Amino acid sequence: MLEADIKNLVAAGASVDRDAVRATFARLREALSAGSVRAAEPDASSPTGWRVNTWVKQGILLGFRFGDTIDLSMDHGKWPFYDKDTLPLKRPGLSAGVRIVPGGSSVRDGAYIAPGVICMPPMFVNIGAWIGEQSLIDSHALVGSCAQVGARVHVSAGAQIGGVIEPVGAMPVIIEDDALVGGNTGIYEGAIIKARAVVGAGTVLTGSTPVYDLVRGQIIKPTAEGPLVVPEGAVVVPGARAVTAGKGPEWGLSLATPVIVKYRDSRTDTRTELEAWIR
Repeated sequence: MLEADIKNLVAAGASVDRDAVRATFARLREALSAGSVRAAEPDASSPTGWRVNTWVKQGILLGFRFGDTIDLSMDHGKWPFYDKDTLPLKRPGLSAGVRIVPGGSSVRDGAYIAPGVICMPPMFVNIGAWIGEQSLIDSHALVGSCAQVGARVHVSAGAQIGGVIEPVGAMPVIIEDDALVGGNTGIYEGAIIKARAVVGAGTVLTGSTPVYDLVRGQIIKPTAEGPLVVPEGAVVVPGARAVTAGKGPEWGLSLATPVIVKYRDSRTDTRTELEAWIR
């Protein structure tokens, strides 16, 4: 019913009823917050293992479009904020089992935060994002709109998990279960990080970035069916490759490139396990 209502509102175009949009978006936001609806979800029949729910992203865009910018300042106006009235902050409550440590973090309503998740300040989770149980979102980290983060994932300090709302058919960034995203890492443009992969500190991955797999002797590239997919258990670190065209050799230039140096083993597991003592 919700899917059909959003599709009908989108089809109405400029003649759409504003009040109907706002009411329907409130229902969508509630479903996203509860985790019963997702912007993308696992799909074994897909080449990437994931399916985009286009109608969800269309609904989120309606919420932005038909919201009014209002004064959301805190502390009697001493801490000024101005945002859409359709996009309030999430208030999970104690019963949700989520730790949001004091210090300036924000989670927009319409994001799903599973029990056992820890949010270290300051961090930000945008609408449409989905974060699985026991994951850790560290300080200065971003989980962008519609990004999907699995269970027991460590998103380290300063990591940027980009959001993809538009185009509505594009895959958002996916981080599967038990992955580690290192500090100051950037993952953008719908790149998919499969389960148990490790993305080393400072690595930048986009949906169109080639990854050089030294272990298997191949170059992993996006395909016509989808964006870049980092294999399960891969350990990816920043690397460089020589520029062979133009003045590249003469000037000694190189380009940054991610490199798979190994696949996860018991030693990697020991080094990347979540810090049980902070829970």
